[in-house]
Amino acid sequence: MSRVEEGKKLDLERIIFIGRTFEEYLDMFSLSVQELKGKKILDCPAGACSFTAMANTLGMDVTACDIAYYHSIDNLEKKGYQDIEHAMEQMEHVKNKFVWDYFKNIEGLRMHRVSALKSCANSMRESSERYVPVTLPTLPFQDEEFDILLSAHFLFTYADRLDYDFHKNTIHELVRVSKEEIRIFPLVDLAGNRYQHLDRLKQDLMDIGCIVEEMKVPYEFQANAHTMLKITKNQN
Repeated sequence: MSRVEEGKKLDLERIIFIGRTFEEYLDMFSLSVQELKGKKILDCPAGACSFTAMANTLGMDVTACDIAYYHSIDNLEKKGYQDIEHAMEQMEHVKNKFVWDYFKNIEGLRMHRVSALKSCANSMRESSERYVPVTLPTLPFQDEEFDILLSAHFLFTYADRLDYDFHKNTIHELVRVSKEEIRIFPLVDLAGNRYQHLDRLKQDLMDIGCIVEEMKVPYEFQANAHTMLKITKNQN
């Protein structure tokens, strides 16, 4: 993960702008629409996911944040389509490392990724205030501004590029801005291995009063990526 120096935004060429659908989010985080209604939710980092777009049309209150949002919507959308096609080409070579129950085949995967990108781009144009540019591990939000925070396919996924201090500082920041809980998916890196410092991180979170659980979820695409970390803030 590249550093952002002197306030400059990350070079667009180094951003992968691909996202998941609203339905994937519900399964990845083992959530239902009813559980989310009435909650203020942050998706961090959200990328090209359609969760914010679809959730808000259903009457929820969701904000998305990502370093990608420093760039224009038109440029991000164009980059997104390029990234999807590149990813599908690469998928042909590694498809045996994935579980195809959810998407059935590569064309089904492409359709989901394009659908997410279209919904996200349209929502960014219509509700730009919902899409906040950020540079982790810092967030421009108030303490306990959100009830629930969701974080997908970033932290542990790139364990080879993000050191322990980055993980710890970022998750502490997620805890700071959330009132109730944080859910992080998946718990494995790009090779499908459980994050090697996860137990250390869990203990660190328990030391500051959080309840921490590893939970199986009804979603698995990358092999072995079927658990999430649920961090509940102590309400005492």
